[in-house]
Amino acid sequence: MIEASAITPEIILVLCLLAVTVYLFVSELVRIDVAAVTIMVLLGLSTMLPGITPVISTNELFNGFSSNAVMSIIAVMIIGAGLDKTGIMSRVANWILQHGGSTEQRITPMISGSVGLISSFMQNVGAAALFLPVVSRISRRTSIPMSRLLMPMGFCAILGGTVTMVGSSPLILLNDLILSSNQALPPQHHMNTFGLFDVTPIGLALITTGILFFVVFGRFVLPNVKSEQRKETTTRTAEYFRRVYGISGELFELQATIDSPLVGMTIVQIERTLEHVPFILAIRNGDEVSVVPPGKEVIWVDSYIGVLSNKRQLVKFARKYKLRIVKNENHFTRVMNAQETGIAEIVVPPGSELVGQTLNELKLRTANGLNVLRIYRAGYTLDDTFREAPLQGGDTLVVHTAWRALKQLRNNENYAVVTDHVDEELRPNKIKPALIFFAIALSLVLFSDLRLSVALLVGAVGMVLSGVLTMDEAYRAVSWKTVFLLASLIPLGLAVEKSGTAAWIAAETLKVMGDVPIWMLQAVIAVLATVFTLVMSNIGATVLLVPLAINIAVGAGADPALFALTVAIATSNSFIIPTHQVNALIMGPAGYRVLDFMRAGTIMTVLFLIVSLFMLNLIF
Repeated sequence: MIEASAITPEIILVLCLLAVTVYLFVSELVRIDVAAVTIMVLLGLSTMLPGITPVISTNELFNGFSSNAVMSIIAVMIIGAGLDKTGIMSRVANWILQHGGSTEQRITPMISGSVGLISSFMQNVGAAALFLPVVSRISRRTSIPMSRLLMPMGFCAILGGTVTMVGSSPLILLNDLILSSNQALPPQHHMNTFGLFDVTPIGLALITTGILFFVVFGRFVLPNVKSEQRKETTTRTAEYFRRVYGISGELFELQATIDSPLVGMTIVQIERTLEHVPFILAIRNGDEVSVVPPGKEVIWVDSYIGVLSNKRQLVKFARKYKLRIVKNENHFTRVMNAQETGIAEIVVPPGSELVGQTLNELKLRTANGLNVLRIYRAGYTLDDTFREAPLQGGDTLVVHTAWRALKQLRNNENYAVVTDHVDEELRPNKIKPALIFFAIALSLVLFSDLRLSVALLVGAVGMVLSGVLTMDEAYRAVSWKTVFLLASLIPLGLAVEKSGTAAWIAAETLKVMGDVPIWMLQAVIAVLATVFTLVMSNIGATVLLVPLAINIAVGAGADPALFALTVAIATSNSFIIPTHQVNALIMGPAGYRVLDFMRAGTIMTVLFLIVSLFMLNLIF
């Protein structure tokens, strides 16, 4: 049993830093990576405080950036991007379409199981983003609403992170935290680290539970957002607009007269200063036709303007601004050609640089050739002032664009392109080297004594040297936000352990709980990790709770490694509200509401706790 020790100034300091960390994460006053770096800097400044022994040295402050966990995560992201670049995902989609039939009961397990297994070797939000166009294609061909497919896929992507020790950031981080804790524990309590597949039975049981839950109870908990948007599109862009997104109207042509007040104005000026402007899809000045014209395009006398509008709005707009309605000419055949342009869905990932910026600030027309028509957020459409609304993670941008412009966004980490009309610029000739280097990395992890980071970096470097990825693509594959978040929190976890804060909290917790069974303490730890990961990052929850769980286990005479693993597994239990990056990603395309996540996620959370605790104690 841990002896309750007197609280020291060092413990008070660390408790204050923990409180500030939790507050910054929960309140979201700043981005979580900024919050983590801020805490790291404060920890460094604390070494200057008089009368307080530094809890860690300044030499240890930046060890997180060279840690085994951080380098492993970077390598996993690059390997995952390399596998995606070869087009393996497209083959998976075709296989599902060929063998999955057209029933929800057959397709759901195949999609969800595939995503779960893929996310066991790459970041779960990356696996979910890769499968968005796959699910979109399957949904259209089978007429099954995306709302019936995306939540099972998303939940299983999260669950897949528990299948291997490289499937999620908390599990990659766990072994480093265990080694760090060993330094502060007596030799008899030292823990062994976990192997790559030690958690596989637990992860597979959780994925199976998730699939069975949706197969059996999906018809009761999943929303049935019936939409015509998943049927095959027609060749008329205007009809596609109306049927898919409820944007009424047709494509009309207007011509600017010499008296029109629009003459001399740019597209941006028209959209920002005038009210009830139809969607401007194209402009023709002389012989030059501009489809999805840039914002700086100017209207001149006799310019032809292709707009999407209903007749009543068109007549009103034309009269007010002295425009001639062109009835018999057709200057915009390319706009009517679905092989050249059309509607696309683009989801803003939670970590995108677009988050917090407005469309007016981004100038997507000029920068990316995107004419944003609507923003869907949490199942509803923003009003006419959507161009002034800051973007949020999970927003779906409904854009009119040229397919060639959309293709350029495929490898841009700031956009998750849902529409699969454009063939990706893949490298199918590189499938063999990609699989070879993936197999080499996996073999080194399993059958050698190399550190996990070195073994995985062999695969990552092999992807670059063999031409599967360019070095620039490898850099873009890395989520540097995650890297800085993890690296900046590692010294805080070390401070919690070395200052005696974890031991003090553990002793106080055991004193409050009294003499309870060990399984109850483990369940409390799992519930606490679940609650923490709903309101803060799973990395932050892991760093804060693993030292506490280890000390509670030591004090109660339990297995500290088992309690530490309980935390790392339970931080994937994030289903009730769309705070997890995967849930935020799928919310817009499927039209989910928060209530939809609460209905299905609450049951999934309880099942997760029951199955994970049972399997943890059965295996270990």
